[in-house]
Amino acid sequence: SVMPFLEVVRPATASDEAISTAFEVSKTLRKSGVQCADTPAFIVNRLLMRTNGAGIEALRRGNSFHDIDAAYKGLGLPMGPFELFGFVGIKVAFHTAETLHAAFPDRFPIDDNFRRIAELDVPGIYDWSQGGQVYPQVADAVEVEDGAQPMSDEQIQQAIVEAAADEARIMLDDGAVADARDIDTGMLLGTGYPFFLGGICKYCDQVGISEKLHGRPLIEDTDHAYDMA
Repeated sequence: SVMPFLEVVRPATASDEAISTAFEVSKTLRKSGVQCADTPAFIVNRLLMRTNGAGIEALRRGNSFHDIDAAYKGLGLPMGPFELFGFVGIKVAFHTAETLHAAFPDRFPIDDNFRRIAELDVPGIYDWSQGGQVYPQVADAVEVEDGAQPMSDEQIQQAIVEAAADEARIMLDDGAVADARDIDTGMLLGTGYPFFLGGICKYCDQVGISEKLHGRPLIEDTDHAYDMA
């Protein structure tokens, strides 16, 4: 509730008057509204769950929860995926993962470690009453792949950024959101992504990941959100 961002979801049958009213409500709530299509997980949760896949993979490779979260925060994010699970609730996060898996199984696989952790009766990954130690039953639920080698911070961060750039391009191409600037607004105001980086799409363009994956930038000269006005 403290994040100054609101996703205004537009179903196919919504009238212009209804959407206009939704944006007026957004302003009344002192939030920045962004329009998106009625697709699974909308904008922020869809992108977050895709990038969280890098952390889940690192867990299978033998990285610790703390090290994975530290790698995410090294990109400027306020917290890593496993800290976030404790805030939103592990079962809620897993339900979101299931929803996205049902819609896009090739990009959102269900990880067995995540499933086992979600079945536990714990409030989060970390026991903050014990200084942030991982709950023993959570640690016991993790299985590392045979012969796996832990990923470096740089490898985890590369996987995060590539996943973000890939999913952002798909979201734009399938009409889930009109413009990459809207994705950046969601990440800045809805997740606490650092303002000095300008947004995840802008960052992916600047470091060349967008060009590497898809041969074109995510942010174009024209802001296509205005095409929907």
